Amino acid sequence: MSFPQPLRAVVTGAGSGLGRALAVDLARRGASVVVSDINPESAEETAGLLRSQGVRAEVVPCDVTDRDAVLGLVEETERRLGGIDLIANNAGVAVGGLFEEISIDDWRWAVDINLWGVIYGCQAAIPKMKAQGRGYVLNVASAAGLVAPPAMSAYNVTKAGVVSLSETLYAEYKNAGIHVSVLCPTFFKTNIVGASRGATTKKDDVQIQRWMERSKVQAPDVAKGAIDAVRDGRLYVQPMRDGRMAWRLKRTHPQRFYDSLSRTHLKYLKSRKKS
Repeated sequence: MSFPQPLRAVVTGAGSGLGRALAVDLARRGASVVVSDINPESAEETAGLLRSQGVRAEVVPCDVTDRDAVLGLVEETERRLGGIDLIANNAGVAVGGLFEEISIDDWRWAVDINLWGVIYGCQAAIPKMKAQGRGYVLNVASAAGLVAPPAMSAYNVTKAGVVSLSETLYAEYKNAGIHVSVLCPTFFKTNIVGASRGATTKKDDVQIQRWMERSKVQAPDVAKGAIDAVRDGRLYVQPMRDGRMAWRLKRTHPQRFYDSLSRTHLKYLKSRKKS
C-alpha cells in the first residue's frame, strides 16, 4: 500500500532525533514536508537533508505550547504546500524522577508540550482533513504511556493522555477517511535526556543513555514503522519487542505486573541511597 499523491506533511519537533527521522522518511516517499521546530537552525538542517533528496522542504518555526502558533503552522502548511495530508505531532520532552521530587513547574512544562501540543496539532489539522475526505495523523507517545513505570509520573501522564486522545480520534474519524496512529516506542538514541527536567540523578541519566545506545531499533527504524502504520490505518505502533511484551503482561495480569514493578522500584531506591 502507498500514500495517495501528492503527500503534503508537517512534522513538529523535526529539528533532530525522531522528528528528523520522520521527516527524512516522508521525503523518501516523495512527500513535500514542512519542517517545524522551536529551534529554527536545527529545522533548517533537517530541511537541507530533505532538499538533498530532491523534495520540497519548508521551515516554519513553532512553539507547540502556543495554540495560536500551532493553528498558524497548519495554516502556513496549507498556504505553502497547497494543502495538508499528514501531521506528525512529534514535539516532546522528558521529565523524570520520584513523584514528590518533581516540581509543579516541571509538570506544567511536560503537560504543555507533550499533551497540549498534540491536542493543538489535532485541533488544527483534523477539520481540514475531514473537509477533504482523507488525512493521516501520527501522534508520538511512548511505551510509558501504556505501562506507566515508576519514577516517571509526569512523563507517563502526558503520554497516556496522547494514547487516550489517539484512541478516541481513531474511532471518531475513521469513517471520515482519517487514519490516526499512536507511536509508543521504548528506548532509542535521541537528544531527549540532554534537554530533560525533573529529579533524575546523573546515574539515572547514564543508565538511560546506555539503554538508548544498546537498542537494536533506532530512530530511522522507528520512523519507518510509524509512517507505515499510519499509512495502513493501524492504531498502535510498538516498534520494540520489550514494549510489546510489557504491554501484553500488563493487560493479562495488571496487578501482578505492577507488583513486579514495585519490587524493581524498591531495588532502585536502595541503590539510590548507596550512590
